Amino acid sequence: MMRKSRKDGRSQYGLVTLTHKGKKLVTTVGSKGYETNFGGTNPPALSTHTVGNIPFGYHHRPDLIADLFYNSASAWWRVCEINNIFDVFEQLNSGDQIFLP
Repeated sequence: MMRKSRKDGRSQYGLVTLTHKGKKLVTTVGSKGYETNFGGTNPPALSTHTVGNIPFGYHHRPDLIADLFYNSASAWWRVCEINNIFDVFEQLNSGDQIFLP
């Protein structure tokens, strides 16, 4: 059973079906909308994004940052994706500069 996508979900960028180790996967990574917005071979210019600094109290919390800018804590992945954040405890510190799509 597939969940309905929410407005802030990745599915808004398009879906791609892949097979990995014999299992069928549905993802947005590699879709045209995803590549246009988040990178791939031709990443968008970060200069077109809003630039900010992480205030005290928001460090290590992409969910709070997403709630502040997108009014949705579940859009946390957008903050991590555009800033290439893989470990919020190492890469998302107070005072760090971040980009917001």
